[in-house]
Amino acid sequence: QVQLVESGGGLVQAGGSLSLSCAASGRTFSGYVMGWFRQAPGKEREFVASIRWIDGRTYYADSVKGRFTISRDNAKNTVYLQMTSLKPEDMAVYYCAAVRSAWAQFSPNAYDYWGQGTRVTVSS
Repeated sequence: QVQLVESGGGLVQAGGSLSLSCAASGRTFSGYVMGWFRQAPGKEREFVASIRWIDGRTYYADSVKGRFTISRDNAKNTVYLQMTSLKPEDMAVYYCAAVRSAWAQFSPNAYDYWGQGTRVTVSS
């Protein structure tokens, strides 16, 4: 059974940085795409970034491109989301997700496994 456990959320001032982690367990993830999504109150869950585990290729939403970086550590089976230049509109619950796929996936409906989420609060 795949398990995803996020950590690293918290309170940060606008312009600051925060790093999220997603510890993955339950299987080998070489054939998987790992994604980060976020959901603000009253809004739909939206794509933030994803990474293909096998080759590390990354994809970003336009709203975070140049500010956020997704990466993975094969030895630790962990995916990271480094967030810089945070804005109040980045405030949301951030979720890690996984799907077995050879291609990038951008819709939350495409993902089979989800973590419990970690809250990011950005004060202005």
